[in-house]
Amino acid sequence: MVGILVHGDNHFIVAGPEPDREAALALARHWSLIRIGSTMPPGLAQWTIRTREFRENLAWAVVVPGGGGRTPAVTQLLEEIAARGVVIRDAGGERW
Repeated sequence: MVGILVHGDNHFIVAGPEPDREAALALARHWSLIRIGSTMPPGLAQWTIRTREFRENLAWAVVVPGGGGRTPAVTQLLEEIAARGVVIRDAGGERW
């Protein structure tokens, strides 16, 4: 399964199951800092970043709070996948 994790003005295309709120926040924290030579924490090992993926394959979307506003390209992508019926979860909102 592949989805998108949006963190402020950044985003990651992620292979793995849709993360719960805690995992989504941990993934955003882990991937937002450059850690040369670090390994993925065992609790997050089931998710990997994809560098190429068709937008039609995105099956989940999670938005976590972060600095900066969402880019127009990511906003458009979220609108497109929502139109296909993909639920966009907000880790900072009440839907969790």
